[in-house]
Parts: sequence; C-alpha cells; structure tokens
Amino acid sequence: MTTESSPPHATSATDRDERPVAVVTGAGSGIGAAIARELGRRGHRVVVSDLDAERAAHVAGEIADATWRVLDVTDPDACDVVAGGVAAQFGRLDVWVSNAGVSRMARFVDVSSEDLRRTFAVNTYGVFYAGQAAARAMIALGRPGRIINTASMAGKQGRVPYLADYVASKFAVVGLTQAMAFELAPHSITVNAICPGFVATPMQERELAWEAALRGVAPDEVRAMWINDTPLGRLETPEDVALVAAFLASNDAAFLTGESIAVNGGAYMD
Repeated sequence: MTTESSPPHATSATDRDERPVAVVTGAGSGIGAAIARELGRRGHRVVVSDLDAERAAHVAGEIADATWRVLDVTDPDACDVVAGGVAAQFGRLDVWVSNAGVSRMARFVDVSSEDLRRTFAVNTYGVFYAGQAAARAMIALGRPGRIINTASMAGKQGRVPYLADYVASKFAVVGLTQAMAFELAPHSITVNAICPGFVATPMQERELAWEAALRGVAPDEVRAMWINDTPLGRLETPEDVALVAAFLASNDAAFLTGESIAVNGGAYMD
C-alpha cells in the first residue's frame, strides 16, 4: 500500500527544480528520520516514507519542501509505485535510502517461524524490493544515482545475543549491497550500506527491555554493557548514522560502491 501527501505530477522543462531528490524508507522515527533531516539540511528535496502515515507526515513537516508517502516495503508493487511516482513528479531520483527495519529478541531455539519470516520480509526482502524499484526508476531516467542500505554491525558478526534472525537478515543485506553495486555500476548507480552499532532509538529501548528480561538483569545494566563494548564510550545517536548516510549521498562518495561501512564507535571493527 502507498499513500501520497499530494498528487504526483510530471515536471516540465520550465518548472523543473534541479535540487537532488532523496527517498528515505522507515523515516518516521529513529535513524530514518535523522537521515531525512540531514539530507534536507544539505539541500535535498526529501520524500519521507514510512508504514505509519502520522509519523511520516510529522517528520516531513520538520523538513523544508519535504513530502511524504506511506510505504510498506514488503510490497514490491508499492515500492515501484513510490519510486516511479517520485521520478515522474520531480523528473529525477538521486538518492534512495532503504532504512526500514524490524527486530525482536529471543533465544535462537525460541525464534518462531512467523518472527523469522517477518524479520526477513522487512529487513531483507524490503531492501531487495525497494532497491529494485529505485534502480528501475534511476535507469529509466538515465541519471546517476545513489542507493544506501541500512544494515548493522550484526550484519558482519554473529556474536550478537538473542538476535539470530536479525543477524541473518542483515548479513543478507551486506551481500545484497555488493551484488547490487556490481550490477548497477554500468548505470552510474552506486550502492553502499551503513552498519550502525548500539543506536539510541525507540527500537533500542525495546531491545534493552528484551535483553534485560532474557538476561535477568535491569535495563540499565544492559545499557552499561553496550557502552562498555563501545570504545568511544557512549551510545550512538541517529545523527551519527545520518552524517555517514549524507556522505554516501554526496559527490564526495562518487567512487565508493559495494561497501558496508561500520558506524559504531568501534564496537565492531573490520
């Protein structure tokens, strides 16, 4: 399903705005919202997309000239509608950030088939479908583009407790990023991923509670463990991630593709 904040319209040579256009999925809160705001600050016309219309509209309202869409990234047709609609409305699609993601903590032996399917549906298939849609639109426009996937440091190491399905889904994103980068390079489309660590978001608050319950300790003890595991000595902020996303979206990263960049304060180094 997709819902738009305003009806799309095709641009003409007389009304076309040459500012870059960026779509961010899962941008109703947390990392996605921070990326949308940072790209807006840097002069992009941002399309905020999220499954939650109210959150998408709220974030878009904080960014100059931003619009919003409701998007379920597990629906490939909806991804095509949004990417194609944005390209038609603005006459360009410069940056696509596939950030939507979910997590749920459980011991490996207790992960249900339903939770496994849901995790992969959003974290892996959603990145695949959205990346396909963005690439199709960029290729049709005949313009260079940037696709940025949000992975995780859990996509580079399995030493992450109670998140086996999440780990598997994010390892898949790292591999998918490389495959996309290889195939899309002839079209001047770069594809890179960001691998955040312990980021202070609403998702993290849920994970704190889950891990504390599984360990039989207080959430503050888990938070202290995460900080102790981070050499730079603090929890990561969504803005820390957004700055790297903005770099990947910029011309400074024009010759960078197929990389999954660790942004985690040293919690995992590769």
